[in-house]
Amino acid sequence: MKVKKRVFDIIQIGTKTDFLSKFFDYFIVVLIFFNLFITFFATFDASLAYADTIEVLEYVCAVIFAIEYILRIWTADMLYPSKSKLSARVSFIFSFFGIIDFLTFIPTFLPFIFPVGVVAFRIFRVVRIFRLFRINAQYDAYNVITNVLKDKKDQLISSFVIIIMLMFASSLSMYSLEHEAQPEAFANAFSGIWWSVSTVLTVGYGDIYPITLLGRILAIVIAFLGVGIVAIPTGIMSAGFVEHYSKIREMGVTKENEQDIMISKVPSGHVYIGKSISELMLPPGIFVAAVVRDGQRIGDVEAEHLLVKAGDELVLYKSR
Repeated sequence: MKVKKRVFDIIQIGTKTDFLSKFFDYFIVVLIFFNLFITFFATFDASLAYADTIEVLEYVCAVIFAIEYILRIWTADMLYPSKSKLSARVSFIFSFFGIIDFLTFIPTFLPFIFPVGVVAFRIFRVVRIFRLFRINAQYDAYNVITNVLKDKKDQLISSFVIIIMLMFASSLSMYSLEHEAQPEAFANAFSGIWWSVSTVLTVGYGDIYPITLLGRILAIVIAFLGVGIVAIPTGIMSAGFVEHYSKIREMGVTKENEQDIMISKVPSGHVYIGKSISELMLPPGIFVAAVVRDGQRIGDVEAEHLLVKAGDELVLYKSR
């Protein structure tokens, strides 16, 4: 059991006090970038002279990723302590990072099973870069972004819906004005989608453009609307960042240690629900500084009777 716990601590995101775990994090990051370099280099003609070496390095990297994946399955019951061993392993296998870890190495070995699809399997190599999200997820900057996205998701979805509506409306309108003048460019209402996307998003490729007077007037109007509407999500995100750090300052966090504070909202069905603060399985070096429930900060979070509820915001402190 001690061996499994030590392996679990090593393969999870490490802290400055755990040298092996920190070394493992750096090793995996270097391995991912090295693997991506090999993948990019293999697309150049000069790589043909090193084809055998590249193939061997690909297999070595894939084997290392496969071993890590097996270890994560083995220690999954420590990642999901409230579940049985089988249920915990199934939960990890079908989790976001579990699928990413699986797709990291399996494309290398698939040609042995399906020799015909070698070229198609290569596209899955790009999945390896998503493994970096596991490392980034433990850093404050990444957590701030994800928290803001969660808090402002309704407003962001609404703004994206408005943008899509404008795209479809402008496409249909431009088709009505330009179809007779250039039937090949605007063959139907959907053929103007490409034009509306490039115009509303202010890219303006210029491969499809109106030639009639009314069409050009409409294009000017859509371009102005696009500038304003596309700026809405940016404003929402900016307001979210301001609110996030304002909330931290309202909790009495000083500017000096503000960078070590992150806020995490407990979703419905989370394993933390119903557990006391002392029972939470937090990453090494992470501690609960406060709990915000219904907009109110709860007092002594170290009290054993304080149970976590869905919707609680845990103010987490990362020790240096």
